Amino acid sequence: MSTRAAAAMHPAPLAARLLAYQRERFPLAAYVPLITVFTFSAAAYSRVARGEPGFVPGGRFAVGALTALVFFFLLRVLDEHKDAEVDRRYRPELPVPRGLVSLAELRRIGGSALAVVLLLNLVVAPVLLWACLAVAAWAALMTKEFFVPEWLRAHPAAYLVTHMAIMPMIDGYTTGLDWLAEGAPAPRGLWIFLLVTFLNGVVIEVGRKIRPPEGEREGVDTYTGAWGTRAAPRVWLAVLAATAASAWLAAREVGIGPAAAVLLPVGAALAALPALRFLRRPAPGPAKGVETASGAWTIAMYLLLGAGPFLARWIANG
Repeated sequence: MSTRAAAAMHPAPLAARLLAYQRERFPLAAYVPLITVFTFSAAAYSRVARGEPGFVPGGRFAVGALTALVFFFLLRVLDEHKDAEVDRRYRPELPVPRGLVSLAELRRIGGSALAVVLLLNLVVAPVLLWACLAVAAWAALMTKEFFVPEWLRAHPAAYLVTHMAIMPMIDGYTTGLDWLAEGAPAPRGLWIFLLVTFLNGVVIEVGRKIRPPEGEREGVDTYTGAWGTRAAPRVWLAVLAATAASAWLAAREVGIGPAAAVLLPVGAALAALPALRFLRRPAPGPAKGVETASGAWTIAMYLLLGAGPFLARWIANG
């Protein structure tokens, strides 16, 4: 729908319409604290793994958290463009197809936000622009479905892997708020931390697309629709276990291996409960529980690996 048509249907000011849009599609009340924790923990992990005292400068961290927020918002905007035809046909209740905002308006807002954070990165640490460029390039390829959209749609596992690869790229930026901006070598164990990030992305992506048979909708891709109600939660459980194992390896690099060896199995067992219930009886309640557990598990991982060791060192140094 054109900007003019959207404005005719929704004469409210753009600011009011964007406020309504974010409540539905990018709730800042949830994303701001989540991405702040994500950014803090990534930078803190790098700092502790390198054995450097203190934290990154506050201004650089603030720019980094804002940049990460903009990255995720841009992924939402790009998804709106990528899925525009499917949404128009099968999900007309969403903000863009119903005309609340137009794709052109979202492009302008997203482009403006990106320009602002790029300028801020140029000011605080120009080298971070390389990490920003890597994220932007991969996001652009995702929007084009890597120029093989039909093949990717027919191969959900390949779709999942290629799209979740953006997560460690974003974490390359957020950890880079320390080592990259400081001109230091990448910390030992960084690749393991980035692997955890990738696997956490898979946990969230699969977890939010597990549906009971009555919850499936025509034109809406889900992993239960692609793999079945038995295989999809089993894949989710396997990735959860792989994330826990990788997180333990990452935890060893920042000196909390023994504590992680206790906490991770307990956390994984608790997170697995909704998926096990879904396997016994595919129903809306357990499906929603898997999605909730995916988010809670991911937050716990970042707190354990980044904020936890950083705060433990701060307390020890008293």
